[in-house]
Amino acid sequence: MYKIIIADDEDNVREGIRDSLNWDELGFEVVGDFENGRDVLQSLEELQPDVVLTDINMPLMDGLEVSRYLYEHYPQTKIIILTGYDDFEYAQQAVKLKVHDYILKPNTADELCQILSKVKSDLDNENRKLEDLSKLKQQLRESLPLVRERFLNQLVTGDLRESKLEDKLAYLDIDLLGSHYLVAVIDVDDHGELQRFYPESESELLYFAVCNISGEIIARKKKGVVFQNNNEKTIVILSGENMETLREEAVQILEEINRSVREYLKFTVSIGVGDISASLKKIHHSHKRASFALDYRFFLGKNRIIHFGDLEVGLGESVPYDKHWERKLAPTLKSGTQQEIEWIVEKIIENLKESYLPMDRCYIHIQQIIVSILDFLDELEIRETLHSSASSPLTEIYGLKTLEEVEDWLKNYCLHITSAILETRNNFCKMQALKAEEYIKVNYADTKISMDMVCKYLVLSTSYFSLIFKNHTGETFIGYLTRIRVEKAKELLKCTDLKTYEIANRIGYIDPHYFNLIFKKATGMTPTVFRKMM
Repeated sequence: MYKIIIADDEDNVREGIRDSLNWDELGFEVVGDFENGRDVLQSLEELQPDVVLTDINMPLMDGLEVSRYLYEHYPQTKIIILTGYDDFEYAQQAVKLKVHDYILKPNTADELCQILSKVKSDLDNENRKLEDLSKLKQQLRESLPLVRERFLNQLVTGDLRESKLEDKLAYLDIDLLGSHYLVAVIDVDDHGELQRFYPESESELLYFAVCNISGEIIARKKKGVVFQNNNEKTIVILSGENMETLREEAVQILEEINRSVREYLKFTVSIGVGDISASLKKIHHSHKRASFALDYRFFLGKNRIIHFGDLEVGLGESVPYDKHWERKLAPTLKSGTQQEIEWIVEKIIENLKESYLPMDRCYIHIQQIIVSILDFLDELEIRETLHSSASSPLTEIYGLKTLEEVEDWLKNYCLHITSAILETRNNFCKMQALKAEEYIKVNYADTKISMDMVCKYLVLSTSYFSLIFKNHTGETFIGYLTRIRVEKAKELLKCTDLKTYEIANRIGYIDPHYFNLIFKKATGMTPTVFRKMM
């Protein structure tokens, strides 16, 4: 129900309008009727009308003066001018004062009802818009932290296109006092370790806890703002008037953050610190250098605060990367000892540390090493999965935060490779030895059988065959062949009446006398004595 005030110096007009209309049906409530404009103004604060229906020609203060006052102080109140003067000048002034409608006396109840219905419709529409706007404002308040975080992310990445940064900072309640700014990027050192001890959802809370601890410290110092970027890293923007003072305060604050995370959360973080910027519009340069500094955790190790300025000095002492050890690793996997392989891996990592290559270049070199190992395995026709992880080793290395971790990972990976090579080699040797045994058992009676014949059958060199056959059977080729022949001779002596020379011929000996010598050496008795004993 909307509230309406009626103002007219003619009692019969005023009372007629008040008493003749069905106000409830129209959606209005008459909260006051007055005979002059001054009384209307005095009642506005108390009555707060939505509509004022006023005559123009009234004593003390006319309708246009009332309209002017409403226009200036209550612009949301609708004004309907009711007058007997058909004067264009009045109409012009009424339009300037944004009077909602302008009707002439005398008028009928139907005309007034039509106007009031239109006013109500307009009020309904405006209230809906206000309600929608109120909802939008509520949603904005609820999403303000996200809007704030998005703005800060755009600020430090250089994606912001704001011309009036100060206004936006004030609107989002971001307090960056001073004329100098510095960005630090904080990252958890052990994602893998966290995932071992905490479910994935809790791991996200721990990243937030790092941001929260940092925010509490910064709020206490009143030196800047803290937020998270899209990669769960915590970003700190510090501000101050004096460059040197800001640098010293930054060291103290970041050391306190590092120490507090370690004490309360029981894990470590590394912090990359950019250089100082004299303009908020150029703060993305400080962020870029802070991220660059954080990357050097890869070389320097975890739980460190790494300043970009310190790196500029260290980078001048770097040495070129040499692929000598990289090329040497794959061949060493085939025949080298574990100590030799680990030593070569250590040399590769040592060379990467000294080179101070960008982190992505280091990953590329490690991937090239992995590819060369995989190519080497293809040459050996080794196809089985060699790593416990479901992911590819080429992508798994991106989860490693330091070169020490890469070194340990690469040593373990090479150990898997050498184990697979050894197992494959042992399986191959076993298969070849079994084939040789089968060949000898089928062809032992051939008087021309020799080690050369077996090697030709297996496509192996005699020296390599001798090695794998002795390792598998514990016997030389001649010893194994002789044992098979003697065992066959024992069967024939037990089960047949064949003469000794006939048995010798059947098991591959042309000379019976030589057979007798071989048999006696193997059993301690001659074939004749053996038969009698059986």
